[in-house]
Amino acid sequence: MAADAVATAEIRGALAGLRRATGLPVAFGGAVGPGAAQIRISELSGTATGALRSLVVTSGTGLGGRAVALGRACAVPDYSSSRRISHEYDAPVAAEGLRSVLAVPLVVRHRVRGVLYGALRTAQPLGDRALGGAVAAAREVERALAVRDEARGLLAALRPAVPEPGAGQEHVREAHAALRALAPRIADPELRAELLAACDLLTAPAPQGSPALAPRELDVLTWVATGATNAAVADRLGLRPETVKGYLRAAMRKLGAHTRGEAVTAARRAGVLP
Repeated sequence: MAADAVATAEIRGALAGLRRATGLPVAFGGAVGPGAAQIRISELSGTATGALRSLVVTSGTGLGGRAVALGRACAVPDYSSSRRISHEYDAPVAAEGLRSVLAVPLVVRHRVRGVLYGALRTAQPLGDRALGGAVAAAREVERALAVRDEARGLLAALRPAVPEPGAGQEHVREAHAALRALAPRIADPELRAELLAACDLLTAPAPQGSPALAPRELDVLTWVATGATNAAVADRLGLRPETVKGYLRAAMRKLGAHTRGEAVTAARRAGVLP
């Protein structure tokens, strides 16, 4: 079963944070294979053995499979004796010495992408801190996966062909604005660079001596070019309206423009906007 590589990477990065947030000494997780109702446990943190590594969990079975089937966090105070779950995986869980266990599914756009687990080596109910921390860690992973999916989707839509000048320019400008807004939210530096390179493909080559706009000035001007108000730009970029005005004024000054429209026209002439 080929696991979701992107989800696997995000799960790997989330385990240490999950242990800090929950106070649980053991965390592990795995991604779902494409088109399969199975999770392969591949990432371990705080474990003493390799008993759980490469364990394949089917939806509906064990604790993680139950969490996947229900689409919500599940926990048991004593894994081996719980009557709420099936017991196909008792041997590896016991080999690792785990007793109290929780599992949280990672759901992005109604599709399960993986599961995060946290565990204790003693049998006891897990409190609000553990459950709340695990759910919060899962939500962070889900947000990261959603952003990466959006970025990949935009790139895929742009790759088939670069439109001829004047053809579908509104679509190109909207795509350019969306890419510019998305780039700062990408933690992966390679993917962020790929997004910004795609932005450059949508603009004409800049003439020699063109003004150099700061990244945020260009972000603001990109959305202004779509007809967005300062308030809308602020909402899209996660900035305050006063901050947007400041970036816009700085861009206008560099471009020698006196109005928003003049600034957009000058930026297109300079090759920094499509």
